[in-house]
Amino acid sequence: MALAAIQRSWQTLRGRRAPGEGPPNLVFLFSDEHNAGVMGAYGSPLARTPHLDGLAERGVVFESAYCSSPLCGPSRLSLTAGKYASRVGAWGNRSWLPGDDVPSIARVMRGAGYDAVLCGKQHYDATRRYGFREITDLRSNRYHKTGIVNRRDPDDLAPPRELSKRFSNFRVGKDSPVLRHDRTVAASALDFLRKRRRGEAPFFLLVGFLAPHFPLIVPEPYWAPYQGRVPAPEIPDGQLASLPRNYQHLRLGFRMSDVPAEVVQRGRELYHGLVTWMDEQVGTVLDALARSRFADDTVVVYAADHGENLGEHGLWWKNCMYEHAARVPLVVSWPARWAGGQRRSGACSLLDLVQTFADLGGAATPDDWDGDSLLPWLDDPQHSWKDRAAAEYFGHNVASGFAMLRRGRWKYVYHTRPSPRHAPERELYDLAADPGEFHNRAGRPEHAALLAELHASLVREVGEDPEEAEARCRAVIGEGYGRPEPEI
Repeated sequence: MALAAIQRSWQTLRGRRAPGEGPPNLVFLFSDEHNAGVMGAYGSPLARTPHLDGLAERGVVFESAYCSSPLCGPSRLSLTAGKYASRVGAWGNRSWLPGDDVPSIARVMRGAGYDAVLCGKQHYDATRRYGFREITDLRSNRYHKTGIVNRRDPDDLAPPRELSKRFSNFRVGKDSPVLRHDRTVAASALDFLRKRRRGEAPFFLLVGFLAPHFPLIVPEPYWAPYQGRVPAPEIPDGQLASLPRNYQHLRLGFRMSDVPAEVVQRGRELYHGLVTWMDEQVGTVLDALARSRFADDTVVVYAADHGENLGEHGLWWKNCMYEHAARVPLVVSWPARWAGGQRRSGACSLLDLVQTFADLGGAATPDDWDGDSLLPWLDDPQHSWKDRAAAEYFGHNVASGFAMLRRGRWKYVYHTRPSPRHAPERELYDLAADPGEFHNRAGRPEHAALLAELHASLVREVGEDPEEAEARCRAVIGEGYGRPEPEI
């Protein structure tokens, strides 16, 4: 079905169903490593994302949504458990939740009568599904989690090594593990919608795409529109030398120092192409849903687990708190309840989204879960929203863990003490005046009171001082779960 036909199909649905006539179905389209700035609905003049933009036109766009951790595993485990990563020991990609039977969003939805279905990536251990019924058999959910994260070494700032092999996978190609994965995911989602019958339990369908995660391999027709058109990263003189110690470690640990300009350009172009390819896969699911018997009583949500740096601030992949890594796209659409084309500018997070899923389904969440339902704010743009979001990173290739608080126009980042020889570092950005996050105001005397206030707010939000969380992290990341690597 052409995009215009999908739009007309969705338009006819608005007003056909009164909210409250039973719980809606929930379709959660969840991508991996999507920089929110590479999407038309978020202001990109270049990105070709017609299906996601169409969803935005039918829904509500959250302009300042954040992941709970800019790393795949912790972000997805945090969303699964409804709590900040530090509260459930989701320190890195090799972490799992305390038990397979933990209260999870899948179990909460099942408790309200939903069929909780996993279709695609959630970065789970092979032995755990946390209450989801899985309908795909993909390597993206067959990890062997050992609990081990690389130990901290604040003085390991050795000279740059050879460039990461990841950069050699910036190329045009018809096939890749990412493309194969997502073709399977889209086909499985379509099959689920085709076979589903009215009268069955309402469903919570998590569709986990792997794109636009690297390797940045995409068929030529998707890359061609961007060739020579994507601008280079903006890196002011002296900016790389002023990066916090943790980000210096990221550049060295991920071997991303001195990336040739032509490689940077090619990667940014191919990434845009991969986003467009992913948008097309999303479009096939939206098409199937628009033609299904469930279209008018299904809430559709699109989000990503974190962003992608794309060479900004001299960084690639994620693992930091700059906007291009920690901010994520978030669109919520249900034409039967909310007029499309709306926007919300206050800060929120994926943990708020988890609470929203439960709220929409009439499900009760545990009292100790984090986040707040977005439903009152969705219903009323004048609702007094908290305008606050936090994120944490305790993963690999850093000297110490760090945490971020976004509140109003301010972003505060606290880097924990790497060792007795090194002091903690702080970042403070006025995103209204400095959207590129180039001017760290943390050392200015006039901001001392604000800095203390934001730190206290961060501690309240995540439940403990980041120093305490880092100490707990260090106690376990070297030993792990005592689970040996499987024999090959």
